[in-house]
Amino acid sequence: MKKTRPQTIAELDTAVSACRACPRLVRWREQVAQDKRAAFADQNYWGKAVPGFGLSDAAMLIVGLAPAAHGANRTGRMFTGDRSGDVLYRAMHAVGLANQPTATHLGDGLTLNGVRITAPVHCAPPQNKPTPAERDRCKPWLDDELRLLRPTLRSILVLGAFGWQSLLPILAANGWDIPRPAPKFGHGVRLESGSITVFASYHVSQRNTFTGLLTPRMIEDVLRDAGRHARLL
Repeated sequence: MKKTRPQTIAELDTAVSACRACPRLVRWREQVAQDKRAAFADQNYWGKAVPGFGLSDAAMLIVGLAPAAHGANRTGRMFTGDRSGDVLYRAMHAVGLANQPTATHLGDGLTLNGVRITAPVHCAPPQNKPTPAERDRCKPWLDDELRLLRPTLRSILVLGAFGWQSLLPILAANGWDIPRPAPKFGHGVRLESGSITVFASYHVSQRNTFTGLLTPRMIEDVLRDAGRHARLL
């Protein structure tokens, strides 16, 4: 665990990358990086906790779930190198929040327009299911990220129920007005909280996109709404 609170986003990203607070997640992420997937056998996996990606003065924050074992755990960047990221970045590019529709590796030229992307859990979890204890140990990182972004942040888009349930208590603890009981997660749910507006969307997972629960138009619409509230579009 960290001993002092980071004072900049750069310090936060460095500290996150060095975190080894959750033994089960550390074992898993490193085992995956060693065993690899056959299609990526010639690549060096990141195999560490994955920091947020995007601007240090972002007006809009996107909150996911956790890195994918062969996506961000391989590439070292949120939503990069997997099917979920393909959907997200294609939609972000379509509405004007990213400069290109693809995200394949660090150094691929991808930049975001006023946006930062993060997650409540920064290590790839087995079966994409972090435990409540792992989520809680990772909580201080999201707390610090919100603290550092607060001067510029205007909107947050949360992808999935796990992110929604993780984020709202942190917002409340940092002085944002969250009603009690908090609104239940659902696609299209919107929460006005003082200086920010929080939007909810189904996660861009294959389970949701392959079944049509989340369509390209649905994710583009909510990205556009959140981007407009952040005064980016």
